[in-house]
Amino acid sequence: MPPPGPRSKGLHGRIAGTFKGLSSQVRLFPVAFEKGFGVTLTDADGNTYLDFSSGIYVTGLGHCHPKISEAVARYARTLMNCHDFTTEVKVRLVEKLLAMLPGDFGGVQLYDSGTVAVEAGLRAVRAATGKWEFFSGFSDFHGKTFGAVSLARTNVFFGPTRAPGFHMVPRSYPYRPTFRKEDGSEDLDAYFRFYEQYLVEGTAGKAAGFVLEPIQGWAGSIIPHPDYLRRVREFCDRHGMLFMADEVLTCCGRAGAMLACERFGVIPDVVTLGKGFGNGFPVTAMCVRKPFADGIDKISASSSYGGNPMACAAALASLEVIEEEGILENVMRLEKFFLQRMRRMADEHPIIGEARGMGCLLGLELVKDRATKEPFDEAGKLVYQKAFRKGLAWIPAGHILRMSPPLIIDEKLAAKGMDIIDEAIGETEKELGFSR
Repeated sequence: MPPPGPRSKGLHGRIAGTFKGLSSQVRLFPVAFEKGFGVTLTDADGNTYLDFSSGIYVTGLGHCHPKISEAVARYARTLMNCHDFTTEVKVRLVEKLLAMLPGDFGGVQLYDSGTVAVEAGLRAVRAATGKWEFFSGFSDFHGKTFGAVSLARTNVFFGPTRAPGFHMVPRSYPYRPTFRKEDGSEDLDAYFRFYEQYLVEGTAGKAAGFVLEPIQGWAGSIIPHPDYLRRVREFCDRHGMLFMADEVLTCCGRAGAMLACERFGVIPDVVTLGKGFGNGFPVTAMCVRKPFADGIDKISASSSYGGNPMACAAALASLEVIEEEGILENVMRLEKFFLQRMRRMADEHPIIGEARGMGCLLGLELVKDRATKEPFDEAGKLVYQKAFRKGLAWIPAGHILRMSPPLIIDEKLAAKGMDIIDEAIGETEKELGFSR
């Protein structure tokens, strides 16, 4: 029986009427999961799926990694929470984290969600600069509380959706550039001319920082121009602003380095970590470079759940696994494989407008016409559902197919996942009247 099976349907039916705000992936494929191990998930009807979602960029080291599960269980049996008092596991985590981060980070605070870490980062930037305005990029995603939403185009609130002093500006998107040269390619200089002009004419002269996702996740695995983040870094330095990187999604090896910013040769002043940081346990971090770290003491930074012993144990074990199992090296090998395979698929399928990826953060953009680049949302929905029925658990994003396979996956299983997607795209093209 094709999934979702009867038990999944029954469980979903019992909760759907009262558990509101389900994500698009659940609405498109209402399966109920029961267990996961390594790179696979099993639903309530016993169907097994290859996981190309990693719990939405979370379980990069695989489901129920033995070392991480045992670390959490140890503290679940001994000490679950003691507010922000010091514990040995917290000391070891902070020391390990600072040793693995690039640059001169010297201030850390721990939280239980990416949104809370972002909000703390905004306060830390304001404390360090004495200024209060922020630049952020179109279609970034930073969370669902008011400060985080003010950085992004997200329909969360009814009424005003941006606090005063938050300025959203175009950011690099090579496939669909806001600013173009005569040949149609992206005009990187034009972005920064715009920023300079906007800084003078559009702000109150109190710009504290520029907040960006180095690689956009929710928007569709969008990788900026190779020089874009370096230019942002220079722009911030010229104007006494701090560069804050929201790496909740891209940290801990997802893009092939501890921070995605490293792949662009840039070190931010403030960075937020999450998702893969605890490999499924809710633990996040906000880290500040040494010159600005004392500002954290001014912002009432602690939280009820942040840095609890279980969270610290999960994060510490995750960082140790990244080192011990050569995760970063594996991700770089996988990047080469995935890019070659996706580009071959783009050559074979007329509805693929662009294939892109860095590390294990991948995207295929579907279009109705390669010349006009009109988004093909209907195709994206069909490909997502068809691949899921074939045994691939993954992430929908409208016309952009997002893939975030576990960082531990081997090339054989990576190829199997891409085979499923390739087949689903071919079936969708046939169903919608497109031919190779």
